[in-house]
Amino acid sequence: MGKKRLNVRYDLLVMLVLVLATAVVYLQLNNYDFVNFDDDDYVTENRHVQTGLTSGNITWAFTTFHAGNWHPLTWISHMLDCQLFGLKPGLHHLVNLFFHMANTLLLFLILRRMTNALWQSAFVAALFALHPLHVESVAWVAERKDVLSTFFWMLTMGAYVFYVERRELKRYLLALFFFGLGLMAKPMLVTLPFVLLLLDYWPLRRLQMEKPLADDSVNSEKFVKPHRKKKERRRSAIRAGHVSKPEKQIRQQPAIGHIILEKVPFFVLSLVSSIVTYMAQQKGGAVRSLQSFPLTTRIANALVSYCGYIGKILWPENLALLYPHSGMPPVWKVIGAVLFLGIITFLIIRTVKRFPWLTVGWLWYLGTLVPVIGLVQVGMQAMADRYTYVPIIGVLIMVAWGVPELLEKWRHRNTALATVTVVMLCIFSFVTWKQVGYWQNNTTLFKHTLEKTTNNPIIHYNLGNLLASQGKFDDAIKQFRESIRISPGYAKAHNNLGNALLYQGRLDEAIGSYREALRINPDYVIAQKNLNNALAMHNKKQ
Repeated sequence: MGKKRLNVRYDLLVMLVLVLATAVVYLQLNNYDFVNFDDDDYVTENRHVQTGLTSGNITWAFTTFHAGNWHPLTWISHMLDCQLFGLKPGLHHLVNLFFHMANTLLLFLILRRMTNALWQSAFVAALFALHPLHVESVAWVAERKDVLSTFFWMLTMGAYVFYVERRELKRYLLALFFFGLGLMAKPMLVTLPFVLLLLDYWPLRRLQMEKPLADDSVNSEKFVKPHRKKKERRRSAIRAGHVSKPEKQIRQQPAIGHIILEKVPFFVLSLVSSIVTYMAQQKGGAVRSLQSFPLTTRIANALVSYCGYIGKILWPENLALLYPHSGMPPVWKVIGAVLFLGIITFLIIRTVKRFPWLTVGWLWYLGTLVPVIGLVQVGMQAMADRYTYVPIIGVLIMVAWGVPELLEKWRHRNTALATVTVVMLCIFSFVTWKQVGYWQNNTTLFKHTLEKTTNNPIIHYNLGNLLASQGKFDDAIKQFRESIRISPGYAKAHNNLGNALLYQGRLDEAIGSYREALRINPDYVIAQKNLNNALAMHNKKQ
């Protein structure tokens, strides 16, 4: 009983530290504005959201494909914010922060329960909380769908662990219920059934029968006292995350077929969600055609992005709001990515029996990135920091369990690991705090993105819109023209360039810009109206 109480105290201490550290890094968000990059679609210019929780708005949330997505729970969460806080941006930001903290604590508790490994679980949760790649998901109000859907991801995993411990229908249905809610927040959860199968292998170990750890029938080391040998093997297994309680080692596990059959309802919901999401994004014009990005280009970019994300996880620098898709990557990058991913996968699979956490972590990372890796290209980005919010957990698991195993025979291992962990968390916390600062307002965010990326027509276009709204038309025109230089077929940039020119009284140039926008997109209604107005003004002058 005393040991159990001590473990609870350790758990509570870890949770307190996680909350305080995350708060220190992110509380500056309370003073930040909305940004004119999706926040307008989701909150500031969305009348359904701004008018709060009404029956009509809730019906709209479940029936709309607005913003190229079907995520009714995300819309409802924004409506609730507006009902409670109005349009005070700081409080909208803090709700995102609340969900990020909740996700961190749930991740720690679930890993702790599955593996009984306190410090490895704490390490994964701490890096999840403080990693700079997560700033985009937390600091961007429009990315509520990211932190909200992950909250239900964690609840689904937790309910599934309880179901595994005692296979009751109500526990199974609870996991399925949380999963359905998560899909209604963001379809990123379509890969969760795959992750549950990975957890069945490790650390739940349902896909293989275990020998009881108390079995000392092989007495090759006969000079070691049996009870000491048993304790050493027990401690080694706990460090590796193989077991949490002795009773779980000797219980009868269900057949593999039954385990797979359990996931069928989850996969069915994933399939339905995928179909609805594809329909929503096609209707919203977010899905790019094969003419824009051929399949070979998409595959090549996906391979390079897998490596790029790993690089940013291990060394998070030059983080930006949007990384523009530049088409086919250089051949050397593609070949290097294929070799790197192939060799790593081969080596990890070879050690699956000895180091199961490596395989689980690696497949978690590869698998959960599939919906957003670009095989179905949505938008103009090559990659995005927010896409790593869940996949990063796989890499962190590999590090948390792999590094201590690698240094197992070094007598100073624990001291070295503790020191390196503290230093690393301090560095990551500082980088994250600094990265959060760039989200203060539109100007700081857009200018930082342009500093960290090249040939970024979308950000030049958005900065031009911001400058125009401030009456700085000369600067706005420069941004629109830079956007057009990079992407000559950007119809919106031509249209808004025409608007800025019109405000300056440069009527003929404005007409030319509107006509160019319509040449690119003959169905561009706004450009047609602007052109008609400009021509009417031109005729009056004559």
